[in-house]
Amino acid sequence: MQIVIVTGMSGAGKSTALNVLEDQGYYCVDNMPVPLIPHFAKLAKSQEKHREKDGSKAHETGYDKIALGVDIRNGDALGELSDMLNNNIDERYKILFLDSSDEVLVKRYKETRRTHPLAKDERVDRAISEERRQMEFLRRRADYIIDTSQMLTRELKQELEKIFNQNGQYGNLFVTVLSFGFKYGIPADADLVFDVRFLPNPYYIEELKPLTGNDKPIQDYVMGFEAAGVFLSKVTDLLEFLLPRYVEEGKNSLVIAVGCTGGKHRSVTLANAIASKLKESSYGCKVEHRDIEKDAKRKK
Repeated sequence: MQIVIVTGMSGAGKSTALNVLEDQGYYCVDNMPVPLIPHFAKLAKSQEKHREKDGSKAHETGYDKIALGVDIRNGDALGELSDMLNNNIDERYKILFLDSSDEVLVKRYKETRRTHPLAKDERVDRAISEERRQMEFLRRRADYIIDTSQMLTRELKQELEKIFNQNGQYGNLFVTVLSFGFKYGIPADADLVFDVRFLPNPYYIEELKPLTGNDKPIQDYVMGFEAAGVFLSKVTDLLEFLLPRYVEEGKNSLVIAVGCTGGKHRSVTLANAIASKLKESSYGCKVEHRDIEKDAKRKK
């Protein structure tokens, strides 16, 4: 089990960091009271062991990777964090400290018109100075320090991915390959749409008509045309070019829609083929067939 304590200066990007970690599969809790951290860790560990004894995978509990937002909002209890970490020498605990210059923090608070947790009746610059003094002990023992003064949100996401997603799994981009029928409408959430109606339609072959693109006879028929293989190769090349650039821009999900007339034969076959290619890469991928059963339901 991994526990990351996400902390740092108010306004430096802790909420963004927690969102990124949540996208990477971490169970995130913001503004966790310090006295509860050991109890929460113990509970999470016991749940993890329980699932392992049952023979199921530990990651299914959602507790194998945890990110806890802890900051100045804890008040006087923040000082207990040092003792807690000293009394729980455990490699599971990692500290991520988000920092930024005082000038940038003041500007961010003015732009958002939010009140600094320590401001009360004081000016925000004085509150920031006091917060920096109280948070210094955490900055000194942090495993990772990121200064966000000159960072865009997407650049912060990229930096966090380098630290917490080094195995490259999913590349922080999850791709859904969705087959559909044009006669039922183009999916509203599609990012990329490919039309495979240029291929011969198995619907007009009596023995193939009741089958779907999940059946081998349909797959053999559709992929038996040279144009299908060329199309798959060109789409794969295009995606190899596009996907890393989507990641660079901070995109974390992509819907690739593949359509034919009814969404039962050609689109299903090609969607499966594209998804198969993507599953060989570092991106998470699933395939869905939106309209595969609609013709059958209409006949009933």
